[in-house]
Amino acid sequence: MEFTEYIDSLKNKRIAVIGAGVSNLPLIDLLCKAGHDVTVCDKRTQVEMGEQGEHLQAQGAKLCLGPAYLEGLSGFDLIFRTPGLLPLNPALKQASDKGVEITSEMEVFFKLCPCKTIAITGSDGKTTTSTVIAELLRASGKTVHLGGNIGHPLLCDIPNMTKDDICVLELSSFQLHSMYCKPDVAVITNVSPNHLDVHPDYADYMNAKKSVYLHQDGDCRLVVNADNEITESFGKEAHSQVYRFSRRGPVARGAYYADGKIWFADGGVAHAVIAVDEIRIPGMHNVENYMAALCTTYGMVDRETFCQVARDFAGVAHRLELIRELRGVKYINDSIASSPTRAIAGLRSFKPTDRLVLIVGGHDKNIPFDELGDEICQRCKALFICGETAEKISAAVRNSQYYTPKFPVFVHGDWTENVLAASRFAEPGDTVLLSPACSSFDFFKNFAQRGDLFREIVMGLT
Repeated sequence: MEFTEYIDSLKNKRIAVIGAGVSNLPLIDLLCKAGHDVTVCDKRTQVEMGEQGEHLQAQGAKLCLGPAYLEGLSGFDLIFRTPGLLPLNPALKQASDKGVEITSEMEVFFKLCPCKTIAITGSDGKTTTSTVIAELLRASGKTVHLGGNIGHPLLCDIPNMTKDDICVLELSSFQLHSMYCKPDVAVITNVSPNHLDVHPDYADYMNAKKSVYLHQDGDCRLVVNADNEITESFGKEAHSQVYRFSRRGPVARGAYYADGKIWFADGGVAHAVIAVDEIRIPGMHNVENYMAALCTTYGMVDRETFCQVARDFAGVAHRLELIRELRGVKYINDSIASSPTRAIAGLRSFKPTDRLVLIVGGHDKNIPFDELGDEICQRCKALFICGETAEKISAAVRNSQYYTPKFPVFVHGDWTENVLAASRFAEPGDTVLLSPACSSFDFFKNFAQRGDLFREIVMGLT
């Protein structure tokens, strides 16, 4: 179906859009401009919506706001859900049982997209891998549209796309949950417990990730992490062409790390692609990201272009981002580390001799911190904790077999003071690292706002 044909088909339908967030605002604007009957349902009140609510009403949208924003959903014909509201929600299930169509901006995008799609998901590394893939394809002369969970919704961009373009999509478990999609290339960087404050259990989280490849066929490609037990099991059950990447050793088809280099194998023949010390962004987790990107772009990007991008690409903001060095102390922003596994990957990107003053803590996603506690005790000089998870992380550190009473652990109730205390503690030669291991929703609206405040505080130090 063509884009305009789909928009026209919504005429005379009662449409609800749940959530006036980043992913839905362009959609709301599109539907209102088309003259459709649109109701925006948002848990914020009229006062909290402020000018945004007034703008939506000026466009012709009706508003259903506040604690009762999910009441009456059965009265609509079509509901676009916000990614954070899973189809398992009782109000959505009740509406679906009564014949209401439940969809999302991203699901409709897949139905209408006119060009090749590459979808990247995983517990960690999605954004960097997605960005690297987009950089590689652009450097090869392709017209690339990068969006999805990375912050830019693409549905409304479809009229500007051609069949020769490529869409690179970062997808979260929230977006993938119960969604039908069939990307030309699907990438799963890794899977570990995450977002268990929203998903009812780990199985539901894993099943959401599966949606990225379940509908693929033999003409599609699936890239999986061979070192991750869950993603490897996905590769074994997929119907697509499976490429694997591994930091532990050779794979039959795909990319692997050995002898300080990334290698690529296909049909039993392997060749060295690049030495890992040539890759500009640090850490073995970024070596994995590049191996995933190599598997994804194989046949589309030549070796020379791949190596040039790896040498030049400086990384994405909030991902082991060096903010400044002041009085011999480095300040590094890894605010994207919103899970223990991601924080551990960040810690392991440093040398054992580096003296790390670590800042952690945030919203509780019901994920254990035991392994993180061991890593902190072995790799850090001191720990500064703030947020909902302060008690849990502190307990994980003190219960670690590597903990000694001399290891400094500081807990603060104020986020800014926590950062300032870490800076006062640090000495020349230390590195103050923000790697929270938790999501940001106890103090911030997202990880970027958290990282931006860290940058602001650090740049204000004198």
